[in-house]
Amino acid sequence: MNTPNDPVLVRHIQACLEQFAHPSLQESYDNCGLQVGNPDQSVRGILYSLDVTLGILNEALERGCNLVVAHHPLIFGGLKRVTGGSEVERCVAFAIRHSISVLAVHTNIDHVMGGVSWAMAERLGLHNCRVLQPIEGRLRKLITYVPKAALETVRKALFSAGAGSIGAYAECSFSVEGVGTFTPSEGSNPAVGSVGKANVEPEHRLEVVLNDHQSPAVLQALFQSHPYEEVAYELVALANAHTGIGAGVVGQFSIPLEPAEALKRIADAFEVEVVRHTPLPATPISRVALCGGSGSFLIKPALRQKADLFLTADLKYHQFFEAEGNMVLADIGHFESERHTPALMMRLVKQKFPTFGPCFLATTKTNPIHYFIR
Repeated sequence: MNTPNDPVLVRHIQACLEQFAHPSLQESYDNCGLQVGNPDQSVRGILYSLDVTLGILNEALERGCNLVVAHHPLIFGGLKRVTGGSEVERCVAFAIRHSISVLAVHTNIDHVMGGVSWAMAERLGLHNCRVLQPIEGRLRKLITYVPKAALETVRKALFSAGAGSIGAYAECSFSVEGVGTFTPSEGSNPAVGSVGKANVEPEHRLEVVLNDHQSPAVLQALFQSHPYEEVAYELVALANAHTGIGAGVVGQFSIPLEPAEALKRIADAFEVEVVRHTPLPATPISRVALCGGSGSFLIKPALRQKADLFLTADLKYHQFFEAEGNMVLADIGHFESERHTPALMMRLVKQKFPTFGPCFLATTKTNPIHYFIR
């Protein structure tokens, strides 16, 4: 743990953000993490931005920052050369030349509670929010067998390592009493019983759930807290959807809004001049689904959740027909939907390193799309 006098390194900032949004949650096409720089470099200052451009890197240099934390990765695909033939190559060369590290936190922070879509829901004032499309196959169940005297010690250790969270509930577990049998062999050092003698021991079967990426830490906690020399356990993959991680958010306005009023609230909350949308209904808007960035893949889940309006970006012409008059589709633009993500990342780091500075939100404009309003 860092003290106020310890240097903050690039890897410390990366670990902080990835503790909140684990890199295993990123999409297969994505490229999150440290993209340019030395993880052991001491951080003098951080510039938070949505994109990485030469303008952003120049701003970092002018502000004395040697770390850029961005939502969109600078490098998506592989680079075969760095000769200055593209904007990405020029950015990489500039960052290396000026010892600026570049860290990206992208679709992993899209998929966690409190992430990008949740920040959007907060700006809109939505209540009773939940994940729109939970991710399946990321849960594990740990089953172990513990003598009664050590049950609470082991249970608390597993909770401290991150196990036992189900939705909005923490420290969830199940235990039932039973009987275990074993005969310690020569060379063993049993916590109970004697070498060469059959032993019957009252034990508790203890079960907890965990995220798949938590498995190493939770198993380490189990082995360190369990009194037995040989720990009996089972780690089982679950098909259950994880209600705490996934794409998009669905929530409700505290008071239903007339459709035009709902669009005005969206425009005000995200500081936009234009909202593309499908025809407005005669009925009020109450339930809202949303997704930061390109969220067209969530139109059907939003319909299944009976959303009155789905807010996202990058909708194509024909996708506006997919709501079939049963839901308003609203598109505010990719940049506009994610423009507050740098502030979210900055807040996460400030919580972990409250005395560290300087930190800045980028002021360089990176949105490549402009609007001509007649």
